[in-house]
This record gives sequence, C-alpha cells and structure tokens, in this order.
Amino acid sequence: MLKLLEFFGFEQGKKSILPTGPNKRNIWLAGLAALGVIMLVYAGNFGGKERSSIEPPGANISIQPAGEQQVKSGMSSEEELLGKKLCEMLKKVEGAGQVEVSVRLLETTQAEYAVNTTTGKKTTQERDQSGGTRTTTEDSGSDQLVMNRNGQEERPVMEREIAPRIAGILVVAEGARDSLVKAMLFEATRVSMGVEPQKILVLPREGR
Repeated sequence: MLKLLEFFGFEQGKKSILPTGPNKRNIWLAGLAALGVIMLVYAGNFGGKERSSIEPPGANISIQPAGEQQVKSGMSSEEELLGKKLCEMLKKVEGAGQVEVSVRLLETTQAEYAVNTTTGKKTTQERDQSGGTRTTTEDSGSDQLVMNRNGQEERPVMEREIAPRIAGILVVAEGARDSLVKAMLFEATRVSMGVEPQKILVLPREGR
C-alpha cells in the first residue's frame, strides 16, 4: 500500500495529501483513464438504445407520384357521381325497391379546347460564287388557347366534351327477383349510360 501511494506521488508524515514529486502526473493520467472508461460504459448502455429506437425520417412513408394521385382521385369522384345519378333514376322504376349502383371507368371525361394556330413560311435564296442558287425554306407555327374573359376571370373555350369510357356497371335491386323488373332495370341502365349490354350486371338485393 505504501509503495502504491509513493507511485502516485503521496508522501508519508505530511499533512498534505496532494501528490508531489515528479510522479505528480501519474494521478492525472489514472484519473483521465478512469473517466474515459466510465464514459464508454455509459455510451454503450444508453446511447445504443436511443439510436436503435430512432428511425430515419420518411422510413415508413410511401410516396406516390402526384400526377397518379390526382388521376385516381378524379376518376373515383366521377365514378361516385355517375353511380349516384344512375341510382336515383333506377329507384323510380316501378317495383325496383331499394337500389345500389357501382360504376367503374376506364377513362374519365375528356375535354377538347379551342386553339388558335398560326403558321408561317420563310423562303431564302442564296447565290454562290459559281453562279448556282440555293433555296432554303423554314416553316414556323404556334398554338394558343382561345380564352373567354368573364370579368376578372379567364377560361379556355371548350369545343367539345368526350364522355367517359365505362368498364362496367353493377346494379343491385330488391325488385330484381322479378324477371320483368330486372329486364326494365337492365334496359334503363343500358340506354341511360350508353354502354354495351355485356358491361351491365343486374342482381337481386338480399332480403332482410
């Protein structure tokens, strides 16, 4: 024990307990080493747990292209609107009872707008040193939407609207158990929506 104290620079028989002599730095080196060990143990026990519980930003986020989201949202809205309109009409068929309708589209309604087209042609003739002539023709053109102003608002002029392409229509009605009512619902759907017969299915609604 005495040799250990002498190694760290403590002297016997003196009131002071501070290290002395050339070995004074030993106590500081030992203290720094102990502090380093404590910090490593602390970081291993607590730091690792904190890191494991933190996930990179956006790790569980699925990003969908904005254009695709807008197309799906617009198509779903149009399918729902067409289904509601057809359902309200079919409910008025005699004997139909409660009716539910589902409409699925291949394409939404398309609009074609009026366009002003400007075309131009520029012809240039050049004569070379040998007396020959070279003719150059340059075509140019531009398209611009025709706008309709209404006060402070401007809107493009629509030339025509193309109806949506329907993939299929499902009609579920209480009265479809009767063959005559089923036939009327089928024909009403075909005429009002303008679709081929093979795209329409009429089924009886489950009784309660």
